Amino acid sequence: MPDQSTVADAPVVPEEAAPTAAATPSEHTGGTDAPRWTPSRVEDAPLVTGEGRFLDDMDPLPGTLTAAIVRSPHPHARIRSVDLSRARRHPGVAAVIGPEEVLAALRPFPLSVSTQMPYFPTGTDKVRYVGEPVAVVVATDRYVAEDAAELVAVDYELFDPVVGIRTALAEDAPLLHEGQGSNVATDRTFTFGEVDQAFAEATHVVSGEYDFPRYSGAPMECYSVIANWTEDSAGPAIEAWANFHGPFTMVPVMASALGIPTSRVRLHVPADIGGSFGIKAGIYPYVVLLALASKHARTAVRWSEDRAEHLVASSSGADRMMRFEAAVDADGVITALRTDLVDNVGAYMRPPEPSTLYRCYGNITGAYRIPAVQIRARAVVTNTMPTGLIRGFGGQQLYFGLERLMDDISARTGLDVVDLRCRNLVPPDAFPYETPTGGVYDSGNYEKAVRLAVENADLAELRQRQAEARARGELYGIGIAVVVDPSGTNIGYVGLATPPEARKAGRDKSGSTEHVRVSVDVQGVVTVMLGSVPQGQGHATIARQIAAARLGLPEESVRAVIDMDTATTPWTVTTGSYSSRFAPLVTSAVIEGCDRIARTIRAAGGVLLGADPDELELAEGRVRVKSDPSRSAEFRHAAGVVHWDPGSLPEGTSARLYEEAAFTPAARAATRDERINSSLCYGLVVELVAVRIDPDTLEIGIDRVSSVHDAGTVLNQTLLDGQVYGALTQALGGAMYEEFTYTEGGQPTAATFLDYLCPTTAEAGFPLITDHVVSPSPLTPLGAKGSGEGSSMSFPVAIANAVTDALSPYGLKIDKLPVHGNVLHELLDGVRRPA
Repeated sequence: MPDQSTVADAPVVPEEAAPTAAATPSEHTGGTDAPRWTPSRVEDAPLVTGEGRFLDDMDPLPGTLTAAIVRSPHPHARIRSVDLSRARRHPGVAAVIGPEEVLAALRPFPLSVSTQMPYFPTGTDKVRYVGEPVAVVVATDRYVAEDAAELVAVDYELFDPVVGIRTALAEDAPLLHEGQGSNVATDRTFTFGEVDQAFAEATHVVSGEYDFPRYSGAPMECYSVIANWTEDSAGPAIEAWANFHGPFTMVPVMASALGIPTSRVRLHVPADIGGSFGIKAGIYPYVVLLALASKHARTAVRWSEDRAEHLVASSSGADRMMRFEAAVDADGVITALRTDLVDNVGAYMRPPEPSTLYRCYGNITGAYRIPAVQIRARAVVTNTMPTGLIRGFGGQQLYFGLERLMDDISARTGLDVVDLRCRNLVPPDAFPYETPTGGVYDSGNYEKAVRLAVENADLAELRQRQAEARARGELYGIGIAVVVDPSGTNIGYVGLATPPEARKAGRDKSGSTEHVRVSVDVQGVVTVMLGSVPQGQGHATIARQIAAARLGLPEESVRAVIDMDTATTPWTVTTGSYSSRFAPLVTSAVIEGCDRIARTIRAAGGVLLGADPDELELAEGRVRVKSDPSRSAEFRHAAGVVHWDPGSLPEGTSARLYEEAAFTPAARAATRDERINSSLCYGLVVELVAVRIDPDTLEIGIDRVSSVHDAGTVLNQTLLDGQVYGALTQALGGAMYEEFTYTEGGQPTAATFLDYLCPTTAEAGFPLITDHVVSPSPLTPLGAKGSGEGSSMSFPVAIANAVTDALSPYGLKIDKLPVHGNVLHELLDGVRRPA
């Protein structure tokens, strides 16, 4: 086994592309052994010393009142009446609003798809899930507000609930939204290539049905909002603080619901938002609801969600029912793929859904060269919490089906699971590789990554362990998953939910621009202002390192600002921390901004040194002559020339040390033939997992994990490893512990951490070997791709494949998650153990 290695913290900021050599592997026991190197994140010190500034710590508007939300106890009911009178008379109450006030003041939120499923921040005609807001009470403090909330009287007419995808699709299912006439919110079919012919000529046709669960990110800090409604001669305006992280497409969505221009919505996001993993993209309805409450209370209002509210009524990833079918030739090569994907989006098709269905459209074939594809994509509504973004959204669902199918093909053809995958991988000489659906894989060496994962895992030794375990009557299995990791989303993919003939001319959406601002003050200190709204990934650390390297400065001379204020921070509708955007997009904008600043500094340095700016370089905090580094001036003195003596600058040189830069990928909207490159970059993850199942308790133990990632150029090894460990742990929760479940009557049964189980360091303490191959992206200045989500997509199905392998003596398979001892007891109940 490879030894644990010390890995440098310094970022790689190459003049040319980095070599495609594999990094030295490192062996860790996840959650138990600390790495030998010391992380250099600038974000860490305040967090570990209690100086983090979370929204609940902030009091930006003195005199702010507190809100409590009245929620529905029923999953499906008509609101006959709402009596707010007793609550309004309660001492200390400033305002109470309900459906009547919502309908009078707000418009339905704009939806991503044209449906007859209007969505407001509260129930208006009906309630459609347990926990749906019905009223808001504003009072002097939380205690008074909660007491008064109990005085709100709601008369409900109960209806049968719809729980689960299969129930929603039934012909006689109750309708959540009568105007839609169905519980299906969207239904599209796409065909690329000669699918039917490939299936007709196939040696094998292999199919499988698979179910992926819904689960959460379980952030440390739940939703939190402060909102203030004001009016002046220009009309109403909203100023709000929220631990929101984007996408900022939700800002015009909020403005539309409020009926005011986007310019009259000012949103602040603190530097510390208490984690999210995508879940806090769903906070925007509460910003609108609290703004309306502020209007009625005539002062600012704050609300902080408690854990029970969060687990019942915030957001989750979409659960998916899916069918995959492959046409396979005599050599085990897949010639066509059919998929039928059905997402449960909860009670409403709430923006940005149906993103989960389409986010991986361009990489629907995964790491494999499959020439023909047919996709049916549907989303249904049920009487459950609405869904939204979560780490890896769309990817873990897709790959659970695709990679389980690969193992089913292996079983049918008799080919080894690794061999089968290697026969179908996109070869290294095929890049850039265009998928049938329009995705363009920018770079990679997939077989090299697979071989590295197998080598690091010592697969031969694991097979020996398995043989010995089975000889003792024990259950031992080995699973693998190979997934393409998309990053830098092209927002145009959501348009695929609308047929081409229904798309409005001139209203296409595409791309994924990111903005930054770089400035230099009179003392030469560089400030990099980001609109990336990080959730804890270390954006400030990387931005500092890149800017310092680009400008030849010590990192101490650079500061990064990550607080968001839409009135002062550069942003656009695609801004935000989602879809692994930072490495490919934000860093590219930082490079552009710093390079512009560098040109001005070299011009000023030329004045000081009497040299041609083209002959100068920035290094070690100085501007110096390349051919004679002894001739130099301090960076800060060159900055001083621009500030104090701009008249001395060469003619045509702008006295500007304040640059806004944007990076916009060359992306296009969906074509008329329904193709789109749904992301800018495509990395790779290979995970090989060995599991041991206790023969008596059927507890699943992870014996070894080999994880190999290709995220292009590695910007900071420590932060990349942190993303891998975090994604693995979150994926472990979705694979074996976490799930939002409901009774047949629609009541949530995982409303506390007693029932909603998150993995701890005890469960995450499995033997882990991580490694990397480096295939720089030709599409980003640094060659970097995203890396925040990869293992969240691959690890759940790798575990499922390993457990299926362990159960193969019984002919049993794991085609739904989570999998744990109870599931195995049910599967094995009555099954005779093999001799």
